[in-house]
Amino acid sequence: QVQLVETGGGLVQPGGSLRISCVASGRTFSDYHVGWFRQAPGKEREFVAAISGNGGLTRYTDSVRGRFTISRDNGKNTVYLQMNNLKLEDTAVYYCGASSVALSTVPGPYRFWGQGTQVTVSS
Repeated sequence: QVQLVETGGGLVQPGGSLRISCVASGRTFSDYHVGWFRQAPGKEREFVAAISGNGGLTRYTDSVRGRFTISRDNGKNTVYLQMNNLKLEDTAVYYCGASSVALSTVPGPYRFWGQGTQVTVSS
């Protein structure tokens, strides 16, 4: 079992920055790939970014590439999502998921999920 807790969400103006964190407890964290997904009201959960267990591989959806950076510190059991130049359309609940089988851009392989953190971009 892996327990995940997202923190760091909040209200930010367009063009601003925010860093959200995903803190894990339980099994060996480096055994898991971690993905960030987001879900806006009335929309399906969509992929944002993912990072491999050792941090050597990353993936991004096109709409955030160049603005968001995913990283991890396995010594702290934490994955970060640095979000810069935020846009109104980035508003959503952000979830992190952990997968032991695949560095995936779809939710299916992620077995463990956090409760989510709200990110609101508004002027």
